[in-house]
Amino acid sequence: MSDNQFFVLADGTVTVLAPHLYRRQDLSDDEMFYAVPRLVTHIDDGAINALSGFYASMLEPGTRILDLMSSCVSHLPNGVAYEEVVGLGMNHTELKANPQLSRYVVHNLNRDPRLPFGDQSFDACLIAVSIQYLVRPAEVFRDVGRVLKAGAPMIVSYSNRLFPTKAVMIWQMLDNEDHGHLVAHYFETSGCFGAAEVKDLSPDPGVSDPLFVVVGRRSATQHGLE
Repeated sequence: MSDNQFFVLADGTVTVLAPHLYRRQDLSDDEMFYAVPRLVTHIDDGAINALSGFYASMLEPGTRILDLMSSCVSHLPNGVAYEEVVGLGMNHTELKANPQLSRYVVHNLNRDPRLPFGDQSFDACLIAVSIQYLVRPAEVFRDVGRVLKAGAPMIVSYSNRLFPTKAVMIWQMLDNEDHGHLVAHYFETSGCFGAAEVKDLSPDPGVSDPLFVVVGRRSATQHGLE
């Protein structure tokens, strides 16, 4: 993020999102960290089922879906025929192993937040339990707005798991409630989305992994859309 931004925590505290808050412990190239395939899920079965159920309620059959920061799983509901599911991630082997992807692109959003897709190409965008690794979130959200059609949802989910050396500092400073406020802030400052809504989908608090989603819809008044 190039400029300081003011971010209001759940308790009303005002925090300046200075650029240093998007630094990480591991400053090496992301390609090195993600070079080894991790053919595993990053939330437990209860949270996965909750996320799949939410996707089923939000995503229409026959639509084109962009799965950003994708891996070997997309958590989309089984038995639903989408027109296309396009994955963008960091590891070729993981993406190739994902049976729900129609096609995929290996691309580092931290190096280049510009998405390799045309304007208004997709009906929905997903970022599943990976938002904590973006060092330029506002730029990514802004370009997601470019590739989404008017009214299309962007669904960002998060839990409490992470790779601590690659998660940005601000994420590790906050709790689950303020994580939702932070992601909503990304939507707001992108200039491409209406007001975001945070939902707690945790299936069995205290037992299963927590799960939250933040949903924003592409505004019809940005980038020349009528």
